[in-house]
Amino acid sequence: MTPDPSRLRDSTQIVVPCDELNGLRDSLTEEFTVTVVTIEDGYCRIIGSPVEIKGVSGFLAKHGITVP
Repeated sequence: MTPDPSRLRDSTQIVVPCDELNGLRDSLTEEFTVTVVTIEDGYCRIIGSPVEIKGVSGFLAKHGITVP
């Protein structure tokens, strides 16, 4: 069975407005093994393994950032 690319993508990245990462970006990249890149229209993509992305999701939630 071939993995569904959209499900794999959802488990390896989070896209949030870059301004929501103000003051958190350094802590985020120090605590987790992720890459943060700026994409179009002021959004940032956080990319990492499924385990790291799950941790990042919890980290962001603790700081009041809703992950879609």
